[in-house]
Amino acid sequence: MNIASLNLRQAIMYKMQGSDPNEVEETISDAISSGQEKTLPGLGVLFEVLWQNSDASSRQSMITTIAEHLPEQAEKPI
Repeated sequence: MNIASLNLRQAIMYKMQGSDPNEVEETISDAISSGQEKTLPGLGVLFEVLWQNSDASSRQSMITTIAEHLPEQAEKPI
């Protein structure tokens, strides 16, 4: 992990600290609906928090859900 990614992670955690469940949901919904690449790191940090605080059963459920909803064929990036 490099300094830039650590600083980004810290900045996201700082911005989200003290957020209530409604604020977290709004942040996630806004990030997804915007479709902007710049929101992906923030979603990744939130996923990391979720993952680290989930038990094995919840993790398996997340893995299964993701795997089941990935496209069979995706467009090749440009």
